[in-house]
Amino acid sequence: MELVNLKDASDVVSFSQAVKRGLGKHQGLYFPTAIPKLANIDTLLEKPFVERSIEVLHALIGDELGDGVLNEIVEQAFDFPAPVEKVTDKVYSLELFHGPTLAFKDFGGRFMAQCLSRISQGKPVTILTATSGDTGAAVAHAFHGIDNINVVILFPKGKISPLQEKLFSTLGDNIHTVAIESDFDACQSMVKQAFDDPEVREGLHLNSANSINISRLMAQVCYYFEAVSQIPEEDRDELVFSVPSGNFGNLTAGMIAKAMGLPIKRFIAATNLNDTVPRYLKTGEWAPKATVATISNAMDVSQPNNWPRIEALIERGYLDKACLRGESVDEQYTQMAMRQLAQSGYTSEPHAAIAYRAVSHDLQEQEKGVFLGTAHPAKFRETVENVLGQPISLPKALADVAGEDSLAVDVAADYEALKAHMFSLLKDK
Repeated sequence: MELVNLKDASDVVSFSQAVKRGLGKHQGLYFPTAIPKLANIDTLLEKPFVERSIEVLHALIGDELGDGVLNEIVEQAFDFPAPVEKVTDKVYSLELFHGPTLAFKDFGGRFMAQCLSRISQGKPVTILTATSGDTGAAVAHAFHGIDNINVVILFPKGKISPLQEKLFSTLGDNIHTVAIESDFDACQSMVKQAFDDPEVREGLHLNSANSINISRLMAQVCYYFEAVSQIPEEDRDELVFSVPSGNFGNLTAGMIAKAMGLPIKRFIAATNLNDTVPRYLKTGEWAPKATVATISNAMDVSQPNNWPRIEALIERGYLDKACLRGESVDEQYTQMAMRQLAQSGYTSEPHAAIAYRAVSHDLQEQEKGVFLGTAHPAKFRETVENVLGQPISLPKALADVAGEDSLAVDVAADYEALKAHMFSLLKDK
């Protein structure tokens, strides 16, 4: 697999190099120089999830990882299901929260960890990542206990749910968590500064596990194929995927799947009040506003990192811009959607509810919709219980950490303070 830096066309790398580097020169994102078109999609959709995923990823990555290695990686990473549930006559939910940290990011986090542990060949690596909620837990659990890899996770203090925080801030060992006294965009900006700082980048052998890392994105492509495989054949002709969108990695993966030939008619980028992309799609003006805190906190992102990849898919002719529209859902309609889903017998959290609201509001008569359930409702227990007025039980993964103390360290939203903290943690590791 060959990838090019979207900010520097001279920076062309292999899959392994892109996984190790995370970001390219000038903070550029890596993007495939060519996206393969798969033949015989119907036959592919009949295969089991893991077997099909190996074929999809082999088409993207090629033989670079060596005989049998990709098979091993996928088998170890994707060892939990991604079921599709019918919610109404016209709308399905793709449930991506059946992994160890109850969120869709388990797919990308575990795939990246398996790739990097082999690619690094025992050499020291520091994973630096920012999280608006679910990335932290997925990355922490995926890399926990891998000898040569240390993980530093930045998150906005007080702006993610307590149970989300407990899932990644209680592990210890090679997992280091930092509560930044600001918002997610500030955390993300500090990650970028670190990658631009040679002293940190080289001295700590820096890598990122955000959705900017191409390995996470490749993994996410696979569950779009899994979703379509579970939809009745008579409903596949007019499929609309509604994707709850914050940093836009999930939507990018879906659009890559469509570019590969997966029969998806179109996409809805469903956001909360942080509506940079829906406004841009309507007006053509990229005008981020200050990030607004919402009950769908994992989507509280006003400058999504993955958007340049979506632009590249369109500009390079893989997809028509008409296959994407944006929909912003406010707090009132988010809660209304949660209640509507509950009345249909389906319990959901705010992020999925936004995607449900967007797709049910937008579907044409002949279309069927799929919204992505990106996290287990119990990860947002307080919000879900307040909105629905009824208690929900905690799954074991959350019950086990609910009473544990957070090991996170508070750091000001100051890059030099973060740099000093990281060197104090990791200089001898």
